[in-house]
Amino acid sequence: MKKRPYTNIALIIIFTILISCKTENKKAIEKTVEITDFSKLLQPVPLHSKVVEDGYYVWGGSVVKGKDGLYHMYYSRWLKEYGFDAWVTHSEIAHATSENAAGPFKFKEVALPIRGAEFWDGLTTHNPTIHRFNDKYYLYYMGTTGDGKVSTNGLNFMHRNNQRIGMAWADDPSGPWHRSESPIIDVSQDKQAYDALMVSNPSVSKMKDGKILMIYKAVAKHKKMPFGGPVTHLAAIADSPEGPFNKKTQLIFYKEGEAFPAEDPYIWYEKKDNRYYAIVKDMTGTFTNQGMSLALFTSMNGLDWKPAKNALVTKREIEWANGELEKVGRLERPQLLIENNQPAMLYCAVQVNGNTFNVHIPLKK
Repeated sequence: MKKRPYTNIALIIIFTILISCKTENKKAIEKTVEITDFSKLLQPVPLHSKVVEDGYYVWGGSVVKGKDGLYHMYYSRWLKEYGFDAWVTHSEIAHATSENAAGPFKFKEVALPIRGAEFWDGLTTHNPTIHRFNDKYYLYYMGTTGDGKVSTNGLNFMHRNNQRIGMAWADDPSGPWHRSESPIIDVSQDKQAYDALMVSNPSVSKMKDGKILMIYKAVAKHKKMPFGGPVTHLAAIADSPEGPFNKKTQLIFYKEGEAFPAEDPYIWYEKKDNRYYAIVKDMTGTFTNQGMSLALFTSMNGLDWKPAKNALVTKREIEWANGELEKVGRLERPQLLIENNQPAMLYCAVQVNGNTFNVHIPLKK
């Protein structure tokens, strides 16, 4: 009978531990739900939080914080005199800096300039995504070459179908940049492969095991040329940021019967949630039921993806800090700045009324 008090104390301790564990698990679940509903993180945009250049179309900013404490943006630009579709023939990747992640950003120089039609990326560099791995800076991008002619009727399909994926590295975000002499992701030689026609728009993340995951846009030769199709996404994995990358075969962000369901993914790994996330351009509302929009996907392994429970990130609109809600024609090329292991800023390309700019959307912390 004298041992019962100790038994009761032990039961109380065990019960307290179980309650504590349940509470911690509930907190973890709540955090996961919060990041899954990404739309709740978007905050009003300061009026200065955009990049515009006189005489140029600008497109798709990707930002990294440098060792110098500055924020370094890499973005595509091309002269307006050539027309919007000249992104495929005349785009170059430019570099700008700011003391603040929200900007304003100031142009510094062209990071990846034209280097000659004889190079695989010699005439066009486009859609950059910047990452810092092991104290080096890695700039992944689409490159192409061809006859350099601006089409008067849509895209120059020689340039479009010559798109390949490259990488440049530097010890400093201001360069000099060392460009890959050949694509790090090329088209597959199998004519039935989903990436037999062209590859572009790389998105990169370090995986849970330290390897490098890339997801990229792929176009097959199954449909009428020169456009081809379907347009899908594939994955490749490397042991290091430089590659070589080992291609995987499963289709990503794909829905049966859709010829072009998604584009422009940005992928990242959330350690606290033990999962991968992606923000993608939903071309027609296949995943959000909101027309062309940005959608959130999740994955436990980086290869098998599904739309998040609350898939809509944002419709094609910008909420400015002055209260204006601006409807835009295109809102795409999502890129995140990750600080303190969480998304801090969402950068997107915008087209409205024939003009373009990059917008920097702050995220709730």
